[in-house]
Amino acid sequence: MQKQAIKKLIFIYNANSGKKNALVDIAHKIISPNTYACSLCDITFGVFKENKDWKKFRKASKISMEFLHKDEFTKAFASKFSFRTSYPVVLAETAYNLEFFIATDELNTIENVADLMRLVEERLD
Repeated sequence: MQKQAIKKLIFIYNANSGKKNALVDIAHKIISPNTYACSLCDITFGVFKENKDWKKFRKASKISMEFLHKDEFTKAFASKFSFRTSYPVVLAETAYNLEFFIATDELNTIENVADLMRLVEERLD
């Protein structure tokens, strides 16, 4: 994948949007963190707020980043690109398509925000 071909990165959480879903996710993170299904949420957010190092990284990034819940992604992109994937995932949007940037299996192996930031930087170089 060529760096100049990427218009933006789309980070898609393995969670649905909305206040009710957010409350369920918070409860799940507190009660049973080992079974929480979104490694991307775990890495970039604590129980209540965004990780400060991640927030600083994304704000300083030269590449545009979009963050969606899986229901938001499906509504906005699935019919446009006929794209099917597992979640969480990071996709690269090019002028013509969506491409995998970090697949679900790989995201699930990342243990902390520093490793995620390093991987994003390496792939953009």
